[in-house]
Amino acid sequence: MTRSVAFLSRLLESNIDIRFADLPEIEGATGRFLLHQMASVAELEAGMIRKRTKDALAAVKALGKKLGGVRVRKSNGPRVVIGRQAQKAGASANHKRAADRAADLAPTIAAIWKRGATTLREIAAGLEAAGIATPRGQPKWSPMQVKRALEFSANP
Repeated sequence: MTRSVAFLSRLLESNIDIRFADLPEIEGATGRFLLHQMASVAELEAGMIRKRTKDALAAVKALGKKLGGVRVRKSNGPRVVIGRQAQKAGASANHKRAADRAADLAPTIAAIWKRGATTLREIAAGLEAAGIATPRGQPKWSPMQVKRALEFSANP
């Protein structure tokens, strides 16, 4: 903020006429004074916010809380910190779920292939016709989703 006040001071020293769009009747020396005061108050408030933030972080740290880390926001709750071990466990569970889903889809995709489907788009249409939902539960498949399912069943 200090740079802003310094810039405004230089601007004001150059005798540029200051006019406020929402207060057009204020001009000249009064306008320059008002602008300088607003910039000074903004700088003061920024310094106070910076101090309050540092003090709050120091207080939390003094309570033994670890600051920083990977954060995930729950949809309807506070932020929670997820540890590295929990991240690995979650990734492993997701990988297993994807592998299981790909294994379940493999016979259906093979049957669609045998009926003459040769492109990912045709396989996607076959999965939709069979009423099979995507991994996210949607009724419409994209070719990329089919490609990923095929890749996962080949390399679980």
